[in-house]
Amino acid sequence: MHALEQKILAEGIVLSEEVLKVDSFLNHQIDPVMMQQIGQEFARLFKDAGITKIITIEASGIAPAVMAGLELGVPVIFARKYQSLTLKDDLYRSKVFSFTKQVESTIAISNKHISSSDKVLVIDDFLANGQAALGLADLIHQAQAEVVGIGIVIEKSFQPGRDLLLEKGYRVESLARVKSLANGTVEFVRD
Repeated sequence: MHALEQKILAEGIVLSEEVLKVDSFLNHQIDPVMMQQIGQEFARLFKDAGITKIITIEASGIAPAVMAGLELGVPVIFARKYQSLTLKDDLYRSKVFSFTKQVESTIAISNKHISSSDKVLVIDDFLANGQAALGLADLIHQAQAEVVGIGIVIEKSFQPGRDLLLEKGYRVESLARVKSLANGTVEFVRD
C-alpha cells in the first residue's frame, strides 16, 4: 500500500535494526484518514472470504480493525490483555509474547461474541515473530470458528512471523512489508 509506505517514510522513526516507531499515526496518535484507507484495503483484500467477525488485540490493532469492520459491515472483537471486572467468566484465553514489550500476556475474549459458525479475520498493527497472530488464532480455534486470514498493517519481513504463519496454513496479507531497518533507514520488500 503505497500511501502507508509513504507515511512510514515520512513519519516513522527507526529506533534500532529491529524496532520501527510509528506512534504519530498508528499506535499512539491515530491518523483517521490513514486508518480509513487501511480499512478499505483490508476490505478489498478479504472481500470474498465470507468474513463474519474481525478480531484484534488491544490497543494498537483496534483502529485498523474497526475501519476494516466498518468497510466489511462486520463486528470487531478485541482481545483484552488483562482481565477486567466485567470480563471474567466464560472466556477463551491464550498467552502471547510481545516482541516490542518483551513480556508475556494472557489475552482473553468472551465466548459470547464468537461461535463455531464464524469466519474470522485477524488484524494487527505489526507482525514480527507472529506470536500475537498465533494467540488470536488460538482464541478463534477454541471457539471452533475458522481463521480466514491474517491482515497486518506493517510486517517486519526480516523476522520469522510471516514464515511461521504460512507454515501453519494461514493466509497473510501485509499492507507494508519492511525488508530492513539497517542504518536507520526503512527499506521495503518489493515483489
